[in-house]
Amino acid sequence: MPQDTEHKTHSQTDSVDDKHAIDDASNHEYNADVMPQDKSDFDYRDKEDRDKSDSDAGALDVTNVLEDTEATEHLEDEDFSEEISKEDKETIKKVAHDDNLSQAKSHASILVEQAMDAKKTFGRSLGSLFTSALTAGLEIGISFFMILSAFALLSGVLPNHYALVIASLLYPIGFIIVVIGQSLLFTEQTSLLSLPVLNGIEPLNKLLRLWGIVIAGNVVGGCLFAVLMIGLGLNMQLFSASDIDAYAEHILGFRWWVIFGSAILAGWMMGVTAWLVTSARDTLSRIVLVTVITGSIGFLGLHHSIIGNIEIFSALLYGNTVSLWRYLLFLAVILVGNTIGGVVFVAVLKNRTFLFDVEKVKEQTANDRADARTHVHGRRP
Repeated sequence: MPQDTEHKTHSQTDSVDDKHAIDDASNHEYNADVMPQDKSDFDYRDKEDRDKSDSDAGALDVTNVLEDTEATEHLEDEDFSEEISKEDKETIKKVAHDDNLSQAKSHASILVEQAMDAKKTFGRSLGSLFTSALTAGLEIGISFFMILSAFALLSGVLPNHYALVIASLLYPIGFIIVVIGQSLLFTEQTSLLSLPVLNGIEPLNKLLRLWGIVIAGNVVGGCLFAVLMIGLGLNMQLFSASDIDAYAEHILGFRWWVIFGSAILAGWMMGVTAWLVTSARDTLSRIVLVTVITGSIGFLGLHHSIIGNIEIFSALLYGNTVSLWRYLLFLAVILVGNTIGGVVFVAVLKNRTFLFDVEKVKEQTANDRADARTHVHGRRP
């Protein structure tokens, strides 16, 4: 190859444009003598690449060999296992590399980032998981503490129904602390943690164990908050036992199937929250998203398992209307409902959409590589 042509080829590595990057990769292949020697050889290899793309239905399966990385936009070839083909490496890097701040993140970029975050969570120690979940259970209790205090204040001047609706506007406070502080909250993590299982990266039993640890940490943290902080609020006369009972009946005063359906919707909305928080590029946007969605959950009176645990456990401790059996049945129903809402309506549907998107990206990548090879082949002396 002439010296000026080689200089022009290697200068392309300074560009962040995907097309230029593909050109550079193709030139490197040419220099390594892997360029097809004739038109028929080229057509054969191109067809082979396309056949491989069409047959690889489990597109996200390639992430099971990703090593730990600090951010998806810094993925390099060494971050992948040797088992991964060059085509799949290019596809994953292409959907993960999304640094255009003037536009929203792509669907594929969000899900790759979530899958990688989930993979890191699977790799954490049990002690770390439980401590983070315990912290989330404590922090989420701040929402109930604020709501109950506002309800007690407003119920003296407004009918209980209106007092409850207005007080529920404080619902997002604890969620903002948890989400921005990155503690492990079950309803937020339900859909996220299921992604590696849906794509065959992690086994189901490991997911169930992880869910159990997070739920246990959240529930224990919430019960601890109820024992300490709700008791403190009673002694500070911020609210009374009758206020706790009134709020508990507001939560429990439905048939079980209504509570179950409400929990599914709440789980769905929390899964959407996790998705949108990942799509946001700055902290302020994330705070706004968490406020809007969790505020809607509170305004509608939907049933959220972790904060609901604190609400009903407080009535069990300090009120007069909730029995242990009623508390346990309520907790079981809303945990199952939240899980279904998060996994089915968010993780499964978003994941399937992502697989279709990745197949399109792989096809486009193959076409770009073919065009790049043709371009370089035409420039051979």
